[in-house]
Amino acid sequence: MVKLANILGSLNPAKVMVVGDMLLDSYTVGKARRISPEAPVAVIHVHHEEHRPGGAGNVILNLISLGATVIPLGRIGKDWAGDMLCKALQQEGVGADSIFVQESYRTPVKNRIIADNQQIVRVDFEQAIPLSGHLEEELINALPALMQDVKIIALSDYGKGFLTPKLTQAIIQQAKERQIIVITDPKGQDFSKYQGTTIIKPNLSEVYAAAGMPAHAPLEDVSRKVLQITQAQMLMVTRSEAGISVFEASGARQDFPVHAKEVKDVTGAGDTVLAMLAYALANQLSYAEAAQLCNVAAGIAIEHVGCARVSLSDLAHRLFESDMCHKVFDRERLFVLREVLKKKPFHILVVSSGEMLTPKLFQTIKQLTNDGESLLVYIKDPQPSQNFIDMLASLREVSFILIHQENMNFLSRQAHPLATYEFNEHQLRPCQLTSSLLESLALNK
Repeated sequence: MVKLANILGSLNPAKVMVVGDMLLDSYTVGKARRISPEAPVAVIHVHHEEHRPGGAGNVILNLISLGATVIPLGRIGKDWAGDMLCKALQQEGVGADSIFVQESYRTPVKNRIIADNQQIVRVDFEQAIPLSGHLEEELINALPALMQDVKIIALSDYGKGFLTPKLTQAIIQQAKERQIIVITDPKGQDFSKYQGTTIIKPNLSEVYAAAGMPAHAPLEDVSRKVLQITQAQMLMVTRSEAGISVFEASGARQDFPVHAKEVKDVTGAGDTVLAMLAYALANQLSYAEAAQLCNVAAGIAIEHVGCARVSLSDLAHRLFESDMCHKVFDRERLFVLREVLKKKPFHILVVSSGEMLTPKLFQTIKQLTNDGESLLVYIKDPQPSQNFIDMLASLREVSFILIHQENMNFLSRQAHPLATYEFNEHQLRPCQLTSSLLESLALNK
């Protein structure tokens, strides 16, 4: 996990093209206080409603949260849902010029009724209508311009008719000519239309249906058949709470069990995996590294009700929690520290290894963490005693240890310490963030 956490710091913004069915996810949220006298169903007292981009739109939201630049390609109907979807994407900085309007098509809406953090029912307004021939040609002609500087193409097929066999193959072929990786999240039983995709990413039921094999068939046999059908380099099977299994065309298999604290809702987890996989491979990570990050991201996503957006900060926090024994941060791990501190209230305690871990210092550390806040211990010595570092790291009250190094920009603008103290000559003194301390801690960067 330490190596995986360090990888996060090497991820850079990348341009990803997302192609697929654009949906509008609606959430009607309230409380169930009684049973209806009209039928044996709960009466939901609505508190609020939310509308978010769904389907391929949810993949886009997750990519934005990770730091990617996204080029969308999809369609909407000439209706309120399509307008709302485009406005929501524009508010995220995503242009809607390449989201086409098709007459006589209704933008799909999935309305989830949620009461007391539980999804009660989902009401879908949708029809699977293929692209018109004219619009299909218009989309194919637009591909070369849209693919400019794109690192990865993610196909998000929700079976609403947008990704026709002709359009899908045009995307895959043009991507091959430009040496662009294509990752496909498929739908339906016929995977032949995705032939030539670099990676195919179905869920467990989809992969068995595509292979036409019974549920008791070994997953290795199923994967072999699907890889033959699609001629893909890699098959990634998302298995909900069971995690992710990766099969390469060479026959190699790797399994990654999910690490979720609590499974609340698997809605949208596949979109999160697609986004994480695209972003990781756009940054030239290996398949194994990408799959591990996907698994961590999926574990975070399924802890939330409805579709969740997973950020690099969320990933850093989860990886740190999985490896709490590594409290000491050096230059390679500063990215993780910075991202973790964005979401945690914390105190800074400035110390010198010359003080050693005296009873007074120990008492001070306990005092600063009485209210449950995290404590960042900043050791101002350029070369502190290793024994001192080890003793601090052994204390559960100490969350993070940072050793002084020149020009270390470890905190972002989003991280704000509650208070800063200096322990010197066996006394604790409030410490103003002077220019010298700001420079050494890089708080002013």
